Amino acid sequence: MYKIYQGIADKEINYTLICSFNKYLYFMRIVYLYFLGIICTPVFGQSSNVPYVFYNKDSICIRNGSGENNCSRRTGEKITLPITFADHPEWNFSVELKKKLTNEPSKFKAVETIFAVSDIEGEFEPFRNLLLANKVIDENYNWTFGKGHLVICGDLFDRGKQVTEYLWLLYKLEQEAQADGGYVHVVLGNHDIMNLSGDDRYVQPKYLDEARMMNLEYKDMFTVNTELGRWLRTKNIIEKIGKTLFMHAGISPRVNQLQWDITTINNTVRPYYDQAMRELPDTIRMFFDAGSPFWYRGYFKAPLATEAQIDSTCTLFGVKKIVVGHTIMDKVDTFFNKKVYGIDVNQHEGIYEGLLIQDEQYFRVDDKGNKTPL
Repeated sequence: MYKIYQGIADKEINYTLICSFNKYLYFMRIVYLYFLGIICTPVFGQSSNVPYVFYNKDSICIRNGSGENNCSRRTGEKITLPITFADHPEWNFSVELKKKLTNEPSKFKAVETIFAVSDIEGEFEPFRNLLLANKVIDENYNWTFGKGHLVICGDLFDRGKQVTEYLWLLYKLEQEAQADGGYVHVVLGNHDIMNLSGDDRYVQPKYLDEARMMNLEYKDMFTVNTELGRWLRTKNIIEKIGKTLFMHAGISPRVNQLQWDITTINNTVRPYYDQAMRELPDTIRMFFDAGSPFWYRGYFKAPLATEAQIDSTCTLFGVKKIVVGHTIMDKVDTFFNKKVYGIDVNQHEGIYEGLLIQDEQYFRVDDKGNKTPL
């Protein structure tokens, strides 16, 4: 039997308090070690070589959390960024900046194979192991999934310690997948929207420190003047592949009532990803509150959705299945007579699973290569 984690809202409120306290303890520990002479990095800095790319008219500035700057590059140049891991050099990879970024399509034709995961939140090693075990990549990050599609159902940011490395890996895999006839879908979740709009309640302190080292506010690291910021703004909050709908959280009754198609939803919401809730027009707020496709919990928590509501969503969007993350459960599982699949497992607590769809058959898979029919 599955068990859905209860009290999610309370947990997130408590996490905010814990996170704030942890930031204070982290600061005091760094100050203490600094004055003892055990460390020699600046009080507010953690050394990091992971690059951030900033644009200023025709110039490109490559910066990192160690305070290093290279502002001599120009737009149009071929630029390859090294992504390095001090403790795991065997994980190192490089990524080439794209020449052009365009908004993602909302709808895709059916494909034979899909591998979907959610809520990785910067847990790089488990994600890497999941991809390796399920033959999506090899040890050198080469795409080995052929014409298969990899779907990330939101929450790229927060809690994990290798968020930026994770973002760059997805950026890299997108290019390799398309070159091989496959595709990588990155669908945004609530934590991604929070980061873009400046809500840093769940951000690891190391990233706040990196921003300070660059004399920036954390939100500045993902603006429209950065490569990662531009890339994230091309992403959707809901996508359809064949007869399956993918998003972070779910479709609430209010969204159903609008009778909007997927493209209309994505195009309407996209311009407001980086806006604080108080700045949103009244007509848009419903897409950013508790009933939005990246916040709604009604598939798993009271007031619980009815099967009639699920059927209404399937009819509206022309699908048979809905795949979501957002609400943590013990294992990837199916609900509402196999119409809804919940794929958010607690990566931070050592549960590493995803959903594999092969020829319209659905399987729970893990980082050891185990495969269980659903």
